[in-house]
Amino acid sequence: MDSQVDELEVARETVGMPQLDFATFPNQIFWLVVTLVVIYLILDRVALPRIAAVLAERRGAITNDIARAEALKLQAEEAEVAYQKALADARNEAQRIVDKAKAEMQEQLDIALQKADAEIAARTAESERRLAEIRDNAAAAVEVVARDTAVAVLEAMGTTADAQAVDSAVAERLRRDAA
Repeated sequence: MDSQVDELEVARETVGMPQLDFATFPNQIFWLVVTLVVIYLILDRVALPRIAAVLAERRGAITNDIARAEALKLQAEEAEVAYQKALADARNEAQRIVDKAKAEMQEQLDIALQKADAEIAARTAESERRLAEIRDNAAAAVEVVARDTAVAVLEAMGTTADAQAVDSAVAERLRRDAA
């Protein structure tokens, strides 16, 4: 039994962690190298090319998107410049149309004012002519009434007057009143 106990103790001493057993180091190192080579080959032949392709595709997509964005930005700037130019042209055209309309309206207004002035001048001349005619007729009527009244007053007083003397007296009195 002592021998069994001794064997157990030796087994216990030698058992420990198998990775740290120097007797298995060459075998462990061989499989470590084989595993690393297999992992390296898998990464080198399969995984890394796929990752590189994905990265290159993403880089290309980003480059294309940036280029497209720059092109769209340039188009937007050109469109804005064209819009501003069209807006300025439209404003200038509108101003020209307004100025033309104002000029035409002013011309029509001037023509209408000239016609109105001419009509007013004609009516004023006609009115002045009528007023002068009425004034002359009134003055003649006043003279006739004054003569008739003077003759009637003289007759009422019982005297007779010479028609020529009455005419000259009435004319003299009207001249003094007019002055």
